[in-house]
Amino acid sequence: MRILIADKFSEKHLARLGDLGHECSYQPGLKAENLPTAVAGHNALIVRSTRVNEDTIGAADRLALIIRAGAGVNTIAVDAAADRAIFVCNTPGKNAIAVAELAMGLILAIDRNIPDNVIDLRNSRWNKKKYSQTRGLAGRSLGIVGMGSIGMALARRARAFDMNLIAIERPDRRKKTTRDLGKMDCKMVPNIETLAADSDIISFHVPATPETKGLVSRRLLTAVRPGTVIINTARGNIIDEEALLDAISEKDLRVGLDVYGDEPGVGEAEYTSALAQHPNVYGTHHIGASTEQAQEAIADAVLEVITAYESGTLLNCVNLGEAQGSAMTVTIRHRNRVGVLAAALTALREAGLNVEHMENFVLAGRNAASAVIHVVGTVGTETVRQIEALENVMAVSVARR
Repeated sequence: MRILIADKFSEKHLARLGDLGHECSYQPGLKAENLPTAVAGHNALIVRSTRVNEDTIGAADRLALIIRAGAGVNTIAVDAAADRAIFVCNTPGKNAIAVAELAMGLILAIDRNIPDNVIDLRNSRWNKKKYSQTRGLAGRSLGIVGMGSIGMALARRARAFDMNLIAIERPDRRKKTTRDLGKMDCKMVPNIETLAADSDIISFHVPATPETKGLVSRRLLTAVRPGTVIINTARGNIIDEEALLDAISEKDLRVGLDVYGDEPGVGEAEYTSALAQHPNVYGTHHIGASTEQAQEAIADAVLEVITAYESGTLLNCVNLGEAQGSAMTVTIRHRNRVGVLAAALTALREAGLNVEHMENFVLAGRNAASAVIHVVGTVGTETVRQIEALENVMAVSVARR
C-alpha cells in the first residue's frame, strides 16, 4: 500500500512498514489545510493530531483506511469517511499509562505548588513559609469520571498514594473492572453530582461525544465543594470554560489541564487562554500521550491495524454501521468451487436484497466451505429454493438476526 504519514512516527516503525512492502510518504509537517493536496494517490493515512476534514476526504481518490495513532477520533471527519467507504481505525488504550502519569503529576504539582516553587527560585525568591502550607494526598478522596483504561491506570497509581477512590456505579461495566475496583476499595456512587460532592479531587477520563460535551457545566460545578481540585487530561470540550472560570473564583478551585476547547491544532503557535493563564490553573500542552513508551506502543498498534487490514480484518474500526433490525442471515454450505457465491449473490440481488456483510469459511481439505451472508430484508422461500438449486450448493439455512 501507499501510506501517507502526516504526523511524527518512529523511524523504527517506518522501516518496518518498508520491510512489509509498503511505500511510505513521511510528511510530519502537514497541516489540515494542505493535507488535501497531499493525500491523493495514497491508500492509507496515518495521523496523530493533524485534522482530517471533509476537504481531505473529498480529495482522497484512493484512500481506503485512516488510522488515528491514539484513541480519540474527534479530529477526523468520521461520517464523511464512512460516506466514501473509508475505514477509520484507532489505537485505544496504548497511551493509558502515559496519560495517567500526567494526571497524577498534575495532582502532585497542585498539592505541592511545584510550578510556583520553581518560578520563584528561578527569580531569586525564597519562600519556604508559603510553600510549606499544603494538605498532602494520603486519605484524600479522588473521584474518577470514566473508568476505562486510563481511569483504571490512574486509580492504581492513586491507591499507591493511599488515596480513597470514588467512581460512578454502572451496571454495564466490565466484570473485571468491577472486581479490580472492589479490590481497591473504591466507593461507588449513583451519579456524577454525588461524586463531585464527595471528592477532594476530580479527574476526567471520558471521550469526546455529544453526551460528554460540556460535562463540566455550571450545574455540575454547583455540587463541587470549595477548594476542590479538578483535573482534565481527556478532551477540552468536556468543560464549559466560562462556567469553570466563575467557579474557580467563587469556590477557590485548583485546576490541572492538559487540553483546552480552543487549543491550536499544530505543534507550535501563539495561544492565549483566560483559563490556561489563570493563577489557579496549572496547564500543560496536550502532552498526555507524549512519552516515548506510549508512542512506541501506539506505533506497534498502528502496524497491527495495517497488517490486519491487509489480511481482511478490521481492528478498532470506529465507523462501521450497525446492522438494521430487519436484517437476516443466510448460511450457505457449498462445495469450494469457482462461481458458487457469485451465483448465490445474483439470486439475492434479483430478490432485491442488499448484502450488509459476508464471510466465507473454507474448511480443512479445501473441498467445502460455509458462507455466512447478512442481508437487509426478508429472504423468501423462493429465493432459498433458487440458491439450493445451484450447482455445488449443499444446504441453505435462513435466520432472522
